[in-house]
Amino acid sequence: MAGAAGPGTGPGAAGGDGDDSLYPIAVLIDELRNEDVQLRLNSIKKLSTIALALGVERTRTELLPFLTDTIYDEDEVLLALAEQLGNFTGLVGGPDFAHCLLPPLESLATVEETVVRDKAVESLRQISQEHTPIALEAHFVPLVKRLASGDWFTSRTSACGLFSVCYPRASNAVKAEIRQHFRSLCSDDTPMVRRAAASKLGEFAKVLELDSVKSEIVPLFTNLASDEQDSVRLLAVEACVSIAQLLSQEDLEALVMPTLRQAAEDKSWRVRYMVADKFSELQKAVGPKITLNDLIPAFQNLLKDCEAEVRAAAAHKVKELCENLPPEGRETIIMNQILPFIKELVSDTNQHVKSALASVIMGLSTILGKENTIEHLLPLFLAQLKDECPEVRLNIISNLDCVNEVIGIRQLSQSLLPAIVELAEDAKWRVRLAIIEYMPLLAGQLGVQFFDEKLNSLCMAWLVDHVYAIREAATNNLMKLVKKFGTEWAQNTIVPKVLVMASDPNYLHRMTTLFCINALSEACGQEITTKQMLPIVLKMAGDQVANVRFNVAKSLQKIGPILDTDALQEEVKPVLQKLGQDEDVDVKYFAQEALSVLALA
Repeated sequence: MAGAAGPGTGPGAAGGDGDDSLYPIAVLIDELRNEDVQLRLNSIKKLSTIALALGVERTRTELLPFLTDTIYDEDEVLLALAEQLGNFTGLVGGPDFAHCLLPPLESLATVEETVVRDKAVESLRQISQEHTPIALEAHFVPLVKRLASGDWFTSRTSACGLFSVCYPRASNAVKAEIRQHFRSLCSDDTPMVRRAAASKLGEFAKVLELDSVKSEIVPLFTNLASDEQDSVRLLAVEACVSIAQLLSQEDLEALVMPTLRQAAEDKSWRVRYMVADKFSELQKAVGPKITLNDLIPAFQNLLKDCEAEVRAAAAHKVKELCENLPPEGRETIIMNQILPFIKELVSDTNQHVKSALASVIMGLSTILGKENTIEHLLPLFLAQLKDECPEVRLNIISNLDCVNEVIGIRQLSQSLLPAIVELAEDAKWRVRLAIIEYMPLLAGQLGVQFFDEKLNSLCMAWLVDHVYAIREAATNNLMKLVKKFGTEWAQNTIVPKVLVMASDPNYLHRMTTLFCINALSEACGQEITTKQMLPIVLKMAGDQVANVRFNVAKSLQKIGPILDTDALQEEVKPVLQKLGQDEDVDVKYFAQEALSVLALA
């Protein structure tokens, strides 16, 4: 009975004996043979239920062999199976029987589809933790060896992800074998296998003894970092971070740095990009001394790289690099060795590079202090505020709070204003939307007087933008501004301007008045809502456009809880009752809903 269940044999055929406990697996087998992929998928997702019904013994002797022998299916089904088996240890009888799950997962780890293989490896890693050291050597390590010496590259790539989980608990003799297998995969003929080995090199290094790291991992790292395929070399850069953390300064200098210097000047931009992208981690791993001697010159080269992608990745790391420098002498290093290169990037030909720099450059002001910021950084900020690319200007504006802490925003205000106005009127609505979102922050930093003089009119203009998302964001913006500047400011400055729009010829603008009232009522409180806003809403109940009328009903429902009982009974209720008799079905519906919510019905 333990073999694969055939069409007329196996557990499903026993139904004639009247053994109802066999019924679940019969259903599973039928569904697994069904032509409909969805049915097969559903069946796999119910595996744990079926295993529970069968019990641990029959799950081991019938269900698992059946699954192992039927692994020829759609990738979607195989992916679900690989995931399910990772949580199956309890259903086969606990850790003592965890090895029973290895055969189906071994088959899944060799299939062609990468996603399925990765999920099978993930499940195998999970199950390896549940093996005892003896079971690990008896069952799991042989599986890793079989995968590592498989004919197809698929099995060898899967093996790379399993070495680090079985190595720590293996005996010394087995450890030597495991290292030998990993070495051979690092020099495999197939680039895909070398790529997989390179991606797991750092993880494997972490579980090895220090001597083995120096004698075996470092040479592997050196070879992979000079592989003919750039996709392998760039993964070696990632491994460098883990290896560097394990070695002393002396060993680092002798064993790793020559290779890292070579990677920073690699002929492939993708490898140089990876060095730039991992720069902060590399900097922390190698320590301050090597950073000053080696990494800073390498970083300078990355900032002036011929490829824009590399320059952008390096520009993104400028602030982190500066923060991670030792406090002693930090300012001098930045001023002399980093800032000259940053100045070049401000006028870079590529907008992505300028945008990347703009997103971090403001952070340097807190590191360099007031005088340096005014003398050296301020001209750069001002140049970026005038950049032709909206993203650059936006990134500067969105990080203004850093500069505000150091020098106050007034220094920037004269250049800030034209930049904000241009962004506020940009042809791309997403750019306009982004600047609206920064308006409350700017308002808080610039103060109410500057805001009223220069920016208030912009905020009102957004309320009549032709894009709905902008009008909606502008409404929320007003609410945030009222919370910042207070109700008295709202009453004098905002509310009158909003209420004027109630008689606008464009019905969309009239509706915006209602949306503003909805947003402002809570922030402004009962008195302003009752005296200034409510009369306008009630007046709009007679609007010719049905969309406006049903929005009146919605607004009354929204502001109702803020009003006192007299206003609700004497003013709101009659209007809602009238709207409840409206000829338009939507107006009727929303009016009746408002009446019931406000308990006026």
